[in-house]
Amino acid sequence: MTFLLDRPLDLDRLVAAVSAPERGAVACFVGVVRDHDQGKPVRRLEYSAYGPMAEAECGRIVAEASARWTAEIALEHRVGMLEIGDAAVAIAAAAPHRDAAFAACRYVIEQVKRRVPIWKREYYADGTVGWVGPNKADRRTGEQADRRTGGQADGEAAPAESGSQNDWGV
Repeated sequence: MTFLLDRPLDLDRLVAAVSAPERGAVACFVGVVRDHDQGKPVRRLEYSAYGPMAEAECGRIVAEASARWTAEIALEHRVGMLEIGDAAVAIAAAAPHRDAAFAACRYVIEQVKRRVPIWKREYYADGTVGWVGPNKADRRTGEQADRRTGGQADGEAAPAESGSQNDWGV
């Protein structure tokens, strides 16, 4: 399965992919682009990823959750330019009972945010741009981003992954 897409996500397709007569519960999560971040108005954003590594890590996360909760899981994450309200990530987790479906779905989104090398470039209303790495601790804006990328033109370099991690205890 391909996890990274450069086209709009389709939650109905994900739900259909995980649904089966023996699975009585389907839990879903859709993360959408919001119009602000840390008090700054956001106009749009762009996701970029280290494709092969991101695909492999998404596969590992889905396999872990499937084994742990005996669930069928579908995951997709957008890359490219997204507008406010666009779906950025979608997950459907189906299991025989709701507890397992909810737990598997929560586990997948928390692990994606923690482990998958996907960067978000936010375009703010004031004309500035900021990078957010695979976790919120890796945040670069303005001059910081220019120093980090060596002054590269837009899209030529993304900030390196930070070593810090959040622990959600899932």
